[in-house]
Amino acid sequence: MVTSDGGTWSARHAVEAAARRTAALVNVLTAREAPSAAAVVAVLREHGEPGELDLSERDTAEMRAAALRLREVFAAPGAAEAAARLNGLLALTAGSLRLTSHRGASPWHPHLDSHDDAPWGEWLLASSALALTVLVWDRQCPPGGLCASASCGNVFLTQGAGPPRRYCSRRCATRERVAAHRRAKAAEGRQPADEMDQVPIVRR
Repeated sequence: MVTSDGGTWSARHAVEAAARRTAALVNVLTAREAPSAAAVVAVLREHGEPGELDLSERDTAEMRAAALRLREVFAAPGAAEAAARLNGLLALTAGSLRLTSHRGASPWHPHLDSHDDAPWGEWLLASSALALTVLVWDRQCPPGGLCASASCGNVFLTQGAGPPRRYCSRRCATRERVAAHRRAKAAEGRQPADEMDQVPIVRR
């Protein structure tokens, strides 16, 4: 997409891109073990964040606290619950809705944090709440969900129309199908012995 001044639109500012970044950050930040700053920076880089990314331990801790709040939006069972949780997060944002170009370094896009150099935790909560709010508005359904795999639990984004999604990736879906198949096979292997126990003995 080309902007009015002839520049190229940076895809990382699109709502879908911001929402994908949110999901990726929530997953790395809410892992069982708190991530290193380097791991968080790697995700930010993967999703197109430019410039110097010097995260401190405090920054990472604040981002983790924000990510735990955002995870509750993904866990919402319906649009009404997702909207209520997002309304709560929007009330926590430190700034009013404004447009910024980061002093000409990017295309114009909306922000809800207090200023362009707001702390990382504040930025994550505000930018993510805004992106997820637009998705609920646009689709009238929760923006995503939690992976149904007991060994995973990552968040994922809802991908438009179609049957409800249960897993964050094909890998998790395949792993769960294989596990279910093995359980079924094991049950079948036990069944003949169980049936034999129930067969009455007829003495001639």
